[in-house]
Amino acid sequence: MSSRYTELTTQLRALKLPTIAESFSDIALKAVRTGLSHEAFLHELVRLECEAREQRRRARLLQESGLPREKTFRTLQLGAFPPLVRQQIERLRNGTFVQHAVNVVVVGKPGAGKSHLLASLGHELVQQGYGVLWRSTAQLMQRLLAAKRDLRLPQELAKLDRYACLILDDIGYVQHDQDEMEILFTLLSERYERKTVMISTNLVFSEWTRIFKSPMTTMAAIDRVVHHCVIVDMMAVESYRAKEATITNQQTASIWPDTEAAISPNSHEASPVTSENGVQ
Repeated sequence: MSSRYTELTTQLRALKLPTIAESFSDIALKAVRTGLSHEAFLHELVRLECEAREQRRRARLLQESGLPREKTFRTLQLGAFPPLVRQQIERLRNGTFVQHAVNVVVVGKPGAGKSHLLASLGHELVQQGYGVLWRSTAQLMQRLLAAKRDLRLPQELAKLDRYACLILDDIGYVQHDQDEMEILFTLLSERYERKTVMISTNLVFSEWTRIFKSPMTTMAAIDRVVHHCVIVDMMAVESYRAKEATITNQQTASIWPDTEAAISPNSHEASPVTSENGVQ
């Protein structure tokens, strides 16, 4: 191996061009065989470097995002959603709403697939090069409350500001105390008309007083969220967990069809099954 090759490789790595350092020798041989011009040779090297950098950047964005890896459009059952919701999802997948700081609120019953949908959109945004952060609302509020106690809240909000899209999962499950309400309102106000927030919730807007307590604060929070917003209404979507439970029960009944008949009437007494929000 020539000293010029070694020196060039070292220089390219010093210039933070690792892909060119690894591939210039092979591309040079290809250029000789195919008669590439100097310009075409250089173009091919730069193209490979740019592609590799973009791949590394997307991998880093995905690592930082905290997105559930398994919740993507490949595993989302879009056929379970109403036609209007599918149309909204298709428009959102191009990611242009992030450029205009438009928010997305997905409202639906527990188990309807709200979190899966937002995570899938988050993965699409990462692949398009956007910075995304996925957090449960309750966990993020605890992090910001700790920062407030340590007099670091502005610094924490600045860190969140780096992300073009912040996904707040299950906004209805915050602890509903005054401090969390104030922190959540501050966060929404900070991002208003500047950065996108995507929210999943099982509470319709008229029930957001359970989060913000004060009707005036509730109205102000909703106003900031929906001013530039796509609202995805999934209240009519049946819980996929309930569907799976029904299918499992049917399969069990088909395997042991005589089991129920063998059970005495008194044995049917059981504690009521409740949904995620505690409703029987």
